Amino acid sequence: MDAYVYWFVLGLILLGLELATGTFYMLVMALAASAGGLAAYFGLPQALHFVAAAAVGFIGTLLLRKARASMLETPEPGLDAGHSVKVVAWREDGTVRVFYRGAEWDAELESPDTPRDGTLYIREVRGSLLILTHSKQDAV
Repeated sequence: MDAYVYWFVLGLILLGLELATGTFYMLVMALAASAGGLAAYFGLPQALHFVAAAAVGFIGTLLLRKARASMLETPEPGLDAGHSVKVVAWREDGTVRVFYRGAEWDAELESPDTPRDGTLYIREVRGSLLILTHSKQDAV
């Protein structure tokens, strides 16, 4: 059998493993094996089969890591963002106790210059702490 057949069979096996794991890293490796198979199919020297597979695997892994990191850096605002809260008490340290969804929550203002009068809205939720803003447009 020709070398490209082995590369493509390896790519199919890795694709099957990707379907079982769902991590996308096996998909990158399947694409890398396919690149090695294409190099073999076009009659390039055996060393270039491995170079093509390694290059596609390396670049694909870097791109995948970059994509995952960017997804972690931009959190979604969540379902609570934009909802108004009722202030129960202001504390001396600048934090506030608010009433929201039938319970009292600890909260803090998104910045020290946020006005304390008027309605406050949830900008984001960090664990069990609400981050509040003064305008509804900033919250959503």
